[in-house]
Amino acid sequence: MLKCPRCSSTEVIRNGRVHTGKQNHKCRSRGRQFVENPEQKRIAPETCERIDKLLLDRMPLAGIARVRDISERWLQRCVNNT
Repeated sequence: MLKCPRCSSTEVIRNGRVHTGKQNHKCRSRGRQFVENPEQKRIAPETCERIDKLLLDRMPLAGIARVRDISERWLQRCVNNT
């Protein structure tokens, strides 16, 4: 039986699919959504260096995300943390 990774509850229901096609689940106890065995895409250090250079050239975040094939949300968090 599938368990919630946050609270270990077994009250889990299927809740659609994520953009990669994997089954999305929802914990009935906490209402949290999760994917079993998520695939995390790591961003290469070279990409981060290139992003820094593009930001110095005043390229918009949407353009950087499109060109480097990364999400705007990740990029915004990266910029806010540096």
